[in-house]
Amino acid sequence: MRSLLALLLVAPLLAVPAAAEAQAQAKTQAQDGYVAFHPGPGRFPIVAGRHAAPVVVSTADHAGVIRVADDVQTDIEQVTGVRPAVAHDRVPAGSQPVIIGTLGKSPLIDRIVARGKLDVRTLRGKWETTIEQVVTDPLPGVRRAFVIAGSDQRGTIYGAYDLSRAIGVSPWQFWDDVPAARHDAVYVLPGRHTQGTPAVRYRGFFINDENPATGTWAPGYFGPGKAPGHPGGLNAAYYAQVFETMLRLKANYLWPAVWGRAFAEDDPLNHATATLYGVVMGTSHEAPMMRGIEEWNRHPTGTGEWSFIRNRAAIEAYWRDGAQRMADQDIEGVITLGMRGNGDTSLPDGDGIELMSDIIGTQRQILRDTGLIDRPQVQTLYKEVQRYWDEGYRPPDDVTVVFCDDNWGNLRKLPAGEQRSGGYGMYYHFDYVGVGRNYKWADTVNLTNTWEQLRLAYGKGVDRLWMVNVGDLKNEEVPTQFFLDYAWNPSLTPGPWLRTFTAQNFGPHLAPAVAALLHDYATLQSRRKPELLNRRITGSGASITYDDRNTPFSLTAYRELDRVTAQWQALAARAERLRGLVPAAWQDAFYQLVYYQIKDTAIVYALRQAQFTNIEYARQGRAATNALADRAEALFAQDQAMTHYYNSTLAGGKWKGWQTQPKIGYGDVERYGPNAPWQQPELNNVALPDAIYPHLQRIDVPEAAALGVALDGGDPVTLPEFSPWQAQPRQYIEVYNKGTTAFRYAITAAQPWVHVTPASGRVTDQVRATVTVDWRRAPAGVSTVPITVTGAGSSYTVQAPVRRPAVPAAGFLEANGYVAMEADHYTRKAGDWELLRDIGRTGNGLTPHSPGARLDYDMTLTTTGPVRVTAYLSPRNNVLPTPGLRYAVSLDGATPQVVDIIGATGSDDTTMNTQWAKNTSDNINKTTTVHTVTRPGRHTLSFHMVDPTVIVQRLVVETAPLPYSYLGPPSSRRA
Repeated sequence: MRSLLALLLVAPLLAVPAAAEAQAQAKTQAQDGYVAFHPGPGRFPIVAGRHAAPVVVSTADHAGVIRVADDVQTDIEQVTGVRPAVAHDRVPAGSQPVIIGTLGKSPLIDRIVARGKLDVRTLRGKWETTIEQVVTDPLPGVRRAFVIAGSDQRGTIYGAYDLSRAIGVSPWQFWDDVPAARHDAVYVLPGRHTQGTPAVRYRGFFINDENPATGTWAPGYFGPGKAPGHPGGLNAAYYAQVFETMLRLKANYLWPAVWGRAFAEDDPLNHATATLYGVVMGTSHEAPMMRGIEEWNRHPTGTGEWSFIRNRAAIEAYWRDGAQRMADQDIEGVITLGMRGNGDTSLPDGDGIELMSDIIGTQRQILRDTGLIDRPQVQTLYKEVQRYWDEGYRPPDDVTVVFCDDNWGNLRKLPAGEQRSGGYGMYYHFDYVGVGRNYKWADTVNLTNTWEQLRLAYGKGVDRLWMVNVGDLKNEEVPTQFFLDYAWNPSLTPGPWLRTFTAQNFGPHLAPAVAALLHDYATLQSRRKPELLNRRITGSGASITYDDRNTPFSLTAYRELDRVTAQWQALAARAERLRGLVPAAWQDAFYQLVYYQIKDTAIVYALRQAQFTNIEYARQGRAATNALADRAEALFAQDQAMTHYYNSTLAGGKWKGWQTQPKIGYGDVERYGPNAPWQQPELNNVALPDAIYPHLQRIDVPEAAALGVALDGGDPVTLPEFSPWQAQPRQYIEVYNKGTTAFRYAITAAQPWVHVTPASGRVTDQVRATVTVDWRRAPAGVSTVPITVTGAGSSYTVQAPVRRPAVPAAGFLEANGYVAMEADHYTRKAGDWELLRDIGRTGNGLTPHSPGARLDYDMTLTTTGPVRVTAYLSPRNNVLPTPGLRYAVSLDGATPQVVDIIGATGSDDTTMNTQWAKNTSDNINKTTTVHTVTRPGRHTLSFHMVDPTVIVQRLVVETAPLPYSYLGPPSSRRA
């Protein structure tokens, strides 16, 4: 076994020295409270006085427990500089050891229990449970020992790694080069400690969509795959690192990489390595009977078709071989049942219930024949497979039914009180390939959104198995660890958890600032996937249009693109300042876990701002057009420089080839074909280098000066209406040059109470002049003021509509044709509503928890007639057995209008139609009701609960047609 272990661990690990300055950051007592770094009464010395307690393990224990003792040895040395001895079966004479072992498997632990020194009543018979305790006189001749005892193999392993985490070793030490703070001494506090029993039995992740990042980097770092002709396969050295990280995160279950990769073939030691580490293996929803679909692609038999109807004998033999391999190698695994089409598609044989029943019945007979019928089995209701459940099919009762999200973090179905001995599971996504568009480059997960869905699932009894698609794993560290930690302990909440995570990785002093950065990053990033920053989706119902040559944010309305870009630049500036405070030894970790994704996303937003402004300027013939093209290209060069640093310099070049995931060039059909609207830029399944799309524009600018005028809001003649109650940014007039020769301009308003700043001057490329109203002098009611712009021998007149309300101000105030209210800014509420912080695109969300719950919003309207009330809701699906996912809206106590947000939008999460793709891509569900206002003045809008799980983010009352914007108009002022 030792020779096998040595073979598995041949891959290089880059040692990251701990900096002296980090000592000041270290806590006196570790995060979870049972480790300290200075002596005290009753404390057990792990390391003190340059002497380390030996780590003792029994050779009769599980192989994974024997192996983890070596990791504990290395971790203690990393923290203290002192390497403890590892002893087997016997405690070194005169020592006070750390004893690691499994109840009923380790003679050492069993002897301590038999002597009455360790109470294991809370341990015996439990799943993956550990106790850690300082024990006096545990064995003859041993004065004291720190005992880590597990109920089973993984319970013991988790206990050992929990000690490592407690002394400061991050689970992400390999994947993000997180060093450990140095300490001269480590002590365990007296008492009995435990992490409890996991709430979810099987907790794991899916390495998926692994090209190009993992597919490029891993063969270079760990060596090629071992299957002849498949050098891109992932070998045992790669998976050993994955398995270790899983166990440090208290995960136990893996779906291995599938695209062009076959776990069992890419290295003959892959399954043996999983067994050595104690990891439960599985296969994805499309790969039944413990065989990855790539095995079939490499060795098709019979007709070669992946068809149960047309190639049944060959398919059955293929499944039987997989089951027999599992039995022969004694692989601990969860067996996927059912069948989908090859390549993550629907089954080519049709979707009849009789067919699926025959498929699963056949698979179950194979399991009986191979002695595996009692092994855990799942049917995953992914995409179209959920139809079987909806139409009444139920797999055998002992099979775990795994419900899925819609690939974008919104659950599709939950149990409706139906009990099963196999229980229920969940398959969730932090990474996705498919319509409406891939998202693979960076973490885009809003933890509040994920927490709300995980909590809902757990509360409905989904607790047997949780699986999450994490893409390459690296880049999804924060949501992955939260997912796994929550599966272990569902009492966790995102805010405190994030501060704990940052303290584990950057120390307590930096933790609040790092946590705030990561929180704000996730809030901004979850508004829209960065891959979708060149797609605007308009229309509704059956009339939806995708434009992959436009920005989703408005260039003209509410200065939307400017405002969101400025938010990203401000966040990047904060990250830059904090980076200057990070100790040298932690710089690589900070770059990977925090800085890169913030800074480069800020660059991408600035690039998009320059790009789409350039395209608009070219249409207008502005002299500034080419300068914007230059700026966009310079920003692209900055993005590429960050990529180059990541791939060549970061961590001494360790991550060569990692940052190869394109993110900017989506949608270019001419470059890479008809899949471009959703698929990453690639040819022949190989990712292309990133490129700017849509293409930048350059124009020939004449020498002669020529006047151009552009208005705030985008209308060619009329400015947005002026109001003393307005919340939108101040209106402006932009005077621009169409030539290279500068000219003088002047802007004159027809009324003295309308002011323009600057009213005159010299234009080289362009000048933006702000227009304001002196409300002390403006007349009541509605008026229109002409404003004339002159320059370069021509003039242009625009109109400034002005409304000075004649009604008293109360509540939210109408201006610019709307009232916009964030959900949690209600005037009154009835019933139980839960605040979901920053779940929305523009703020918090509210979800109801009691029948009859209602939110009231007082507002003042200056106009009468029909008004449109648009509810901005999280794009949830109807997971419960209700007629729809409904809410209701009323105005001034009228009969509430009930809206089913699924039926009203036409969204179908099974067919993944364009309506669904619009909602998920935009990360919002917008539905509208029409009401009549009979008088100006004060009114009350009410939002009523009909169905649970609705999350309202904001409400917008439109009293006039509004210009397109992605986020909607700015929140209204409140009297």
